[in-house]
Amino acid sequence: MNTLDQLHFTSLRTGLIAVLTLALGVGFAATAGAAELPNFADLVEQNAPAIVHISTVRQVEPQSTIPDQELEELLRRLNPGQEPDLNIEDIPQMRRRGAVGSGFLISADGYIITNNHVVVGADEIQVHLNDRRVFDAEVIGLDEPSDLALLKIAAADLPHANFGDSDKLRVGEWVLAIGSPFGLEFSAAAGIVSAMGRSVPGRSTYNYMSFIQTDVAINQGNSGGPLFNLAGDVVGINSQILSSTGGSNGISFSIPSNVAMNVVAQLRDSGRVERGLLGVRMREVDHALAEIFGLDLPRGAFVDEVQPASPAADSGILNEDIILDFNGHRIEYFTDLPFYVGQYRPGTEAEVTILRDREYLTRTVVLGSSPTNAVATVPEEIVRETGNRLGFRVTELSQETRQVTGISGVRIAELNEGPGREAGLLVGDVIVALNRQEVSSADQFANIANNLPESGYVSIRIIREGQGTTMALELSP
Repeated sequence: MNTLDQLHFTSLRTGLIAVLTLALGVGFAATAGAAELPNFADLVEQNAPAIVHISTVRQVEPQSTIPDQELEELLRRLNPGQEPDLNIEDIPQMRRRGAVGSGFLISADGYIITNNHVVVGADEIQVHLNDRRVFDAEVIGLDEPSDLALLKIAAADLPHANFGDSDKLRVGEWVLAIGSPFGLEFSAAAGIVSAMGRSVPGRSTYNYMSFIQTDVAINQGNSGGPLFNLAGDVVGINSQILSSTGGSNGISFSIPSNVAMNVVAQLRDSGRVERGLLGVRMREVDHALAEIFGLDLPRGAFVDEVQPASPAADSGILNEDIILDFNGHRIEYFTDLPFYVGQYRPGTEAEVTILRDREYLTRTVVLGSSPTNAVATVPEEIVRETGNRLGFRVTELSQETRQVTGISGVRIAELNEGPGREAGLLVGDVIVALNRQEVSSADQFANIANNLPESGYVSIRIIREGQGTTMALELSP
């Protein structure tokens, strides 16, 4: 072998050694990385017995699209020579609509958490346990602002999940969800925490939620199921997704466990949840406001307006104050403030740190009562319209609701058969205009309703979950 051949051989051997070394290094790295992955199998096995599948049934009144006379004529044409025997009493007046969701046991004596939207309005609720037993469930309490519900089944010695501290979650942590996506019971899906403190636009007029965002594959039917950390503790309750198709796009939102524990304690105690009220209209602190008011970094809630005679006004908080801390909670974004305020009950004394004229001040505020506290109660007085053909009755908005939201109108308190239901109105919708006339009171609504035309279409403007929309009511003689 000449010198040139020896050099070529040496170079080739060195290259092969380098390739083998690199390949072995990648293999060892992959093996080490795989060894660090969490053991989801153990996590599922330990917690699956506490997960439940929830099925509900609602009795829905059918909306006939064919008048009786036209139906009789149609039967004559289909059966010539026979007189149709049409007995309205034989036609089913109600139909059943089913829905499914998820939940989990939180105590050995049968208390269960799920989402409010899974069970609200249901006539029957059945809970399917992991061991295939099925129980009828009793609703202990519902809370629309947090989208949580507390159920109870008549059973004992049940496995149950334990709550963890959602405040300790960090972005990037592994989490696991177990539920019933699309009715596929006790399915597990894993992912990571994508973000904390998310506010989902359009959910509600009152933003009392700060969601955990994950990339876990949450789908329809997962609602109400638990979100576990690697210690096997529940750190969230799966609530909703962002999707253009109805399926998982890798963006899901869970209710923090610390919020759920507070809500559950109140529902179990009294069947309702009470939240505090500060009484300010606020917005984000951007770079410009931070510079103008002497704040090093943009954070906090800028007070646009203090509501008259509100707890904030009574405590000495002023317009253009910047609220930086509430009762020990740091306010990074203005959406943090209502979330933390909502964790305390009316009458609670809270310390508020504000920035005013480049000076840090502390104020003590006694929280008022949020308008949402009346949601679970029967309205004090329902104004019953006599003679209107719209099929619903309304109640006045409270003065507190008008102050907080800036809305004048009336709320639908009772919905029967008629143009309102056919148009898609719901109990709780706030009516701000009827037939293009502004509505500010129940008396004004009654006057407008009683002077509507005999037939044709009229417009109705409503506010639902903080969003305004206009619908058409069809009137008939």
